[in-house]
This record gives sequence, structure tokens and C-alpha cells, in this order.
Amino acid sequence: MLNFTYQAKNAKTGEKVKAQVQAENEQQAAKLIREQGYTPLDIHLEKSRGLSLNRIKSKDKVLFSRQLSTLINAGLPLVQALRSVGAQTTNKALKDVINQVITDVEAGTSFSKSLARHPKVFNRVYISLIEASETSGTLDKGLERLAEQQEKDADILSKVRGALVYPAIVLLVMAGVVIFMLVKVLPEVQNIYASLPGVSLPIETRLLLDLSHFLIHFWWIAILIIVFIAVFGTRWARTLGGRKIIDRFKMKAWPVGRLYMKMYMARFARTGTTLVSAGVPIIQVLEICGEAVDNVHIQASLKRAIEQVKGGKALSEALNKDPNFLELVPNMIKIGEDSGAMETMMGKVADYYEKEVDNEIKAISTIIEPVMMIIMGVIAIVIVSAILLPIYGLVNQSSFLNNV
Repeated sequence: MLNFTYQAKNAKTGEKVKAQVQAENEQQAAKLIREQGYTPLDIHLEKSRGLSLNRIKSKDKVLFSRQLSTLINAGLPLVQALRSVGAQTTNKALKDVINQVITDVEAGTSFSKSLARHPKVFNRVYISLIEASETSGTLDKGLERLAEQQEKDADILSKVRGALVYPAIVLLVMAGVVIFMLVKVLPEVQNIYASLPGVSLPIETRLLLDLSHFLIHFWWIAILIIVFIAVFGTRWARTLGGRKIIDRFKMKAWPVGRLYMKMYMARFARTGTTLVSAGVPIIQVLEICGEAVDNVHIQASLKRAIEQVKGGKALSEALNKDPNFLELVPNMIKIGEDSGAMETMMGKVADYYEKEVDNEIKAISTIIEPVMMIIMGVIAIVIVSAILLPIYGLVNQSSFLNNV
């Protein structure tokens, strides 16, 4: 989406207004302006806006939702509440977005549609819940639910990333040590062996020396290879084929597979209970949950479930025995369907899997340390043996000659 600044005239009163709108192109921007009852006079692209949106963090949106919920609950009109929140916001990018939303709301656009013009800031879950809350007249409660859902989702992501930081740091340190050994230590060892007559280097030593020679004299090729892999790997990961492979790896790889599966189930259930509690229709709930889970295989399963639900099947039956969903999920949904307490059951599923994510993180942290120690030990053995084996060969050769 691009940001456009426009001047327009009210078709009824003739009053001129100046505001911003988000659209994919200038034609769509003009269409959106006309839908508000204005005749566009001037529309131009505002290039600097789009770059600032990336600086809006999750905690800023949580604070925005909580503050706005509190003010609306206290009885303040929406525009006045938005102005008050905008005045307290320290994030300049979010302040700009709030000002644009205020302009649109004052022009007669609904709050949900005003937020929808900023898709990089407010995702579909956010927009759908705001739209449902506006319809039911419970905007303050909807914003509070959003803040809680965002906090829980951010908490899970933070824990998962924290669990993966330790092995990443250890691997980087090991890579640094190996490169140091290859570039500094092995060349010195080679000079020592070159001065000793009759020393036959074993194959592992020769291979490491060849690698050392490559890194010393052709380091720029190594950097180019790394850059090439990083650039094209990132592009590949954004393609559908790349996402399928990566998402499947996350779901199956040891030891993180169970962690990611439980995180996906928690995210699905938490998003679902938030939307169901706001009265969003079940088909729309499944569509939004598919986007929120952020896994193409689970999203595909939910699309199949949507078709079955449209055909008259219960959601629990549609998800039953689906390999991309853990067994507890359809079982609990069935209880919710039978008892008429879908929101409560999905909330319990979310709570359960959020606790399970914590347990999996603790288990992985326990496993990772010995695994890292084993890997470091193997690397150390390979390097040390490549350095010392020629010495042992020379000692054995000297002993044999002395005995003869």
C-alpha cells in the first residue's frame, strides 16, 4: 500500500478538505475519496510515509489499544480519545498514523475502515475485531481483547526466539574459532612440518590445509558465496515453494518441531477465541486465523476446513485427523460446539498450549547444551587430530628407525 495526500471538495457543502489515504495506486485512491462523498482535486504520492511504518513495534500497538480502550470506556468520543492517545504517543510513526485515522474518522469514515488503510500497522485480525466491536457497540472491550491477544502472541514469539538465541550464539562462536584456527594456527603448523624431512601428512590435515589456503588467498570468494546464499536464500524463502519447505521443516525438525506445532496451536486458538468472542462469523474467523498462524500448511488445512464447514460439517469434524492439527484442538472444539461454549473451549486450548510452549522451551534448553558440547567436541577432535597426527607419525617413524 502507498500513502497519498489529497485535496478534495465536499460534493454537498462545497467545503475543501486535505487528508491522507492509503491505496495501491492513484486510481484506487481517487475511488476511495469518492466513496467518502468527496470530489478529488489533487492527489500526490507521499514517499516518506511508507518507510516510517516499519518502526512501529508491537508494544506500541498494545499501548495504543489499551489507552484507547480506557478512554472510550470512560465515555470520551472516539475522535477525542484518538487525539488524547496521539498526544501521549512517543513513536512518531504511530503518531502520524493516528493523525491520519483522526482525519478519516472526522471525514465520516468508520474507525475500522480508517485503520484498514494502514495494513502494515494493523493486520486483518485487528481490523476484523474492531469492525465487529463497532457493530456490537463494544469498541472498548474489543480493543482490550486485542491488547491481550497481542501481548500473549508477542510473549510466545519472544520465548521461542529466546530459546533459539543460545544455539545461534554458540554456533557463531564455534565458526569464529574454526576460522581463527584455519587462518592463523594451521599455516604455522604447516611451516613447522615443511621444515621436517620425511613427514607424510594424513588426508584430514591436507584437507584442512587446502581449506586454510583457500580462506587466506581467496577470502573474497567466500564472502561472495555467503552474500549470494543470503540474498537468494532470503528471496527463495519468500516464495510459496520456499515457505512450504521452511514451514514443514519447522513443524517436523527435531527438537523444535513440537515447539513450533504447539506455538501454532496456541496462536490459532488465541486468535480464534478473540474473534469468536467479538461475534465474528466462523468462516471469517477461520480465514483470519489462517493468516495469523503464519504457516502455509496450517492455512491450507483451514481453507479445506472452510469448504467443509460451508458444506454443512462441524468445524471439529473438518479438523479431525488433520495432520497439521494436534488432536486436542478438534476434541476441545467439539466440546465447545456441543455445549455452546466455543469461546471458552478455544480459550482453554490457547491457555494449555501456551503453557506447553513454556515446557517445550525448558526441555529444548536442557537438550541444547549437551548437544552443543558434543558438536564442539567433535570439531575440536577433528582440528587437534589434523595437527597432532603428523607428529605421532614422525615419532613412530623415528622409533622404528632407532630399533632398526
